[in-house]
Amino acid sequence: MKKTLILAGFAGLMSTSAMAETVGVSMALFDDNFLTVLRNGLQDYAGTLDGVEVQVEDAQNDVAKQLDQINNFIASGVDAIIVNPVDTSATQAMSDAAAAAGVPLVYVNRQPINVDTLPDNQAFVASNEVESGTLETMEVCRILKEAGKDSADIYVMQGELSNQAAVQRTQDIHDVMESGNCGVTLNIIDQQTANWSRDQAQNLMTNWLSTGTPFDALVANNDEMAIGAIQAMKASGIAMEDVIVAGIDATQDALSAMQSGDLDATVFQDAAGQGKGALDAALSLARGESVEQKVYIPFQLVTPANIDQFLQKN
Repeated sequence: MKKTLILAGFAGLMSTSAMAETVGVSMALFDDNFLTVLRNGLQDYAGTLDGVEVQVEDAQNDVAKQLDQINNFIASGVDAIIVNPVDTSATQAMSDAAAAAGVPLVYVNRQPINVDTLPDNQAFVASNEVESGTLETMEVCRILKEAGKDSADIYVMQGELSNQAAVQRTQDIHDVMESGNCGVTLNIIDQQTANWSRDQAQNLMTNWLSTGTPFDALVANNDEMAIGAIQAMKASGIAMEDVIVAGIDATQDALSAMQSGDLDATVFQDAAGQGKGALDAALSLARGESVEQKVYIPFQLVTPANIDQFLQKN
């Protein structure tokens, strides 16, 4: 009897150990408002799951550091890996390393360059960037048209040029311009990168303002750059009701700027939802279950008219 109980206890211990799952998470950069919401959402969700542990590392915007983190996760025997890529054009090496080790890998938020050739045990969870810049630009068009404009001069601020989201969001602007659906002729005065950064955007906007060129709107690839541009405009004495400013992500700072009347439009990207979706996909793959290789969380337009629906989401 005693032997049976000991064996039963050992079996129970082994079962408990087998149920424990560890997921390594490499984030491109901790010091980013949107990615912080994503990371917190992922960790909060993991905390609700029994036997699931996440190990989160900061790649500090360093591609080599991120690849080292992935290799370290593999060597430590994690059950799955989640990656928010530093450089979306450098993801093939990450996929190859994980595939060679047989460790499931899920990309989150930033689309890998090899998204259409991912192995069976890899996936991508994000929002469809074709929606983001399109929603943003069409809202700018609507506001301009409502103001009686037939044509408008705009500035465009881009995110990191190596990032697929920045490339697509900028292309969305051009696609709307060329589609004939805007209702207003948009003329781009200048288009430059501010690398997703509030500080860099403030400097870029200050440089643009120094030229004295009149403009009607600023369309930014994300909210941080929109906010930086707003700070520069306000410092230069520009009345925010005289210019349209749009961004993407609907961060808390952006929503505050909208409540203050400074930001005219943003697009809600469900950061916490992406984190949850990435962890669900990683765990499913680790358990040998099949998942869709592209999982999209919808974007939603945010304006002063519907802002109350989004104040608590991020």
